[in-house]
Amino acid sequence: MFISPAYAQTATGASSQGGLAGFLSLAPLILVFIVFYFLMIRPQQRRMKSLQSAIAAVKKGDTVVTAGGLVGKVTKVEDQFVEVEIAANTRVRVVKATLAEVTALGAKPAND
Repeated sequence: MFISPAYAQTATGASSQGGLAGFLSLAPLILVFIVFYFLMIRPQQRRMKSLQSAIAAVKKGDTVVTAGGLVGKVTKVEDQFVEVEIAANTRVRVVKATLAEVTALGAKPAND
């Protein structure tokens, strides 16, 4: 009575395409997530995997950088700890999980 027959017919036609319209409204969000995964998450996982393998393979004589910024030479390796010489006759014990970078003995510096 209050709705014209022409409007009622178009309203039922639009509801049949609601699934496609709903998917198209989510498509940009899905695309952003896929791009975010390949540009941010995947490289970070790769970097963490290589760091964990380097920490597991740390040995005496390697140069390490801790998360706190200490740079030193490894003098002793244990299961959970590494003894690092940060100055002449100054050694500290560092938890292996706090190592941020491991440079092998005799490796070329990054800035040369």
